[in-house]
Amino acid sequence: MEKTMRYRGQVAITLALCFAIAIFEGFDLQSMGVAAPRMRAEFGLNNAQMAWAFSAATLGTLPGALLGGRFADKIGRKSVLIFSILLFGIMSVLTAFASDYSLLLLIRFLTGLGMGGALPMMITLASEAVSEKYKGTAVSVMYSGIPFGGMLTSFVAMALAGDSEWRHIFYIGGLAPIFLIPLLMKMLPESNAYINKSNKMTVPYFEVLFAKERRFLTIQIWVSFFCTLVVLYFLLNWLPLLMGAQGLSKVEANYVQIGYNVGGIIGSIMMGVMLDRLRMSFVVKLIYAGILFSLCCLAISPSVGLLALSAVGCGVFIVGGQSALYGLAAMFYPTEMRGTGVGAAVAIGRLGSFAGPLLAGLLLSFGSSSTMVIGSSIPMILIAAISALLLVRRKAKPQTQMLESSV
Repeated sequence: MEKTMRYRGQVAITLALCFAIAIFEGFDLQSMGVAAPRMRAEFGLNNAQMAWAFSAATLGTLPGALLGGRFADKIGRKSVLIFSILLFGIMSVLTAFASDYSLLLLIRFLTGLGMGGALPMMITLASEAVSEKYKGTAVSVMYSGIPFGGMLTSFVAMALAGDSEWRHIFYIGGLAPIFLIPLLMKMLPESNAYINKSNKMTVPYFEVLFAKERRFLTIQIWVSFFCTLVVLYFLLNWLPLLMGAQGLSKVEANYVQIGYNVGGIIGSIMMGVMLDRLRMSFVVKLIYAGILFSLCCLAISPSVGLLALSAVGCGVFIVGGQSALYGLAAMFYPTEMRGTGVGAAVAIGRLGSFAGPLLAGLLLSFGSSSTMVIGSSIPMILIAAISALLLVRRKAKPQTQMLESSV
């Protein structure tokens, strides 16, 4: 009985702390989006330059995820997570002190390096804290902190009425995770699955990803991550500006952004629970059908109320769908290589995160309307849906058992 209570306590602490970190990461991810109108005016940036400012952090997450995931399988999940949080916290604060455009890009890249290292650790710790039966739910509960943090960013932006006060967003987003580090050092348990793993040797990197039994699995995960995150991050960064282009005020655009994040919180938890309880193929079909419908509504809705409602739908299915994909990635890679496998998948997804805002900026610079920009994301969702459906034809639980027996 005492052992069971201790186990439940460790699970609760791990999920609560990872959720808190996810809030701060979500806050920083959307800080550029809500600060963008004020930053653009101060720095005199055009659409193409804003696209690079958005994408610098997501570009940094690519090497961050690769390195963080690999080191996690060598030295443990907790140490990598704490270092990553320290890095992105410091760099988020320094964003407020950027004196020119080039320095802004460098700081945002280093911010992304820290964020990229943190996310695979949160996914891995959450998935390894629970039994196989609840991995999807655990990862999704953790991931719901990201849209929750994004929603807080919008509230902070609305409270800061002055255009010169955009820097306060980065003060808050950077100092909060730094203050959390002592608590993490004292209370966050290292993953028991990592501590107790039977194979202490690290599997060669190429073998983790492209051994015969994992080759197509890895490619399918990568394609799903890349295409879904193209759309997710294009909306995260450009939604306030796209809504402004449709004639909405800053406050109205923030309401739409809040709707997107409320939907993301609901969808993250809902999709994770469904992933553990229903057939994977049904959940994947629901996710991508919902994404297509919500994007179409967002492109053509004529009023603020309908735009906000469409944004809620986009959050439910796009953010919730990505959280389900993170849960799938954690299921398909066994303990000995989970950090590396999830880290590589997150890194490939970050290429999509990088490409999404740039693509939107390019289309806008060519004079495309906001409706056309939103509609251009639909082919990416169709590709992601096909890849994800091919992936879930491999039953997650039997597949995981087969992989573990092969190591």
